[in-house]
Amino acid sequence: MTPYRIKKHRKRGHHGSHMALVPFIDMLTMLVVFLLLHSSEVEVLPNTKNITVPQSVADLKPHETVVIMVTTEDLLVNGRVVAKVADVAKYGADQMVIPLLRDALKEQNDTILREAARENIAEREVTIMGDKGTPFSVLKRVMATATAADYGKVSLAVIQREREVGAGA
Repeated sequence: MTPYRIKKHRKRGHHGSHMALVPFIDMLTMLVVFLLLHSSEVEVLPNTKNITVPQSVADLKPHETVVIMVTTEDLLVNGRVVAKVADVAKYGADQMVIPLLRDALKEQNDTILREAARENIAEREVTIMGDKGTPFSVLKRVMATATAADYGKVSLAVIQREREVGAGA
């Protein structure tokens, strides 16, 4: 290679490709701090694609509780499949308690519940996330099973709907 070609080759690789990383890292740090500070107020419930939660206008936010999800096909406790909805729907009118669900809820007593809730049944909470198309007979059995598993507070999860401007409190 001639000296002219060498100079031309060196110039070609170094024309303005300098990137300042320090300001970029500073901006990323500020973004992380901002997101950490402003994401602490969010309550996240596990959700699946096949559950359509009904809407509500309640003002109270949910506590961290044991979550029972009733999809169109499965009955889950904290994300673990416990039973099939079709099997639960076939139960007779005299059988209100779902044995597999009751056993799964009793297992959760030691792992998830707060200390005060372990000692006092009235403090134990369970949240039911049911698809809005779930038959009421299935939801009624799920609620009865939760109370049979010594849970004092049973809540149904809903999506909070905006109130109308003219609606009273």
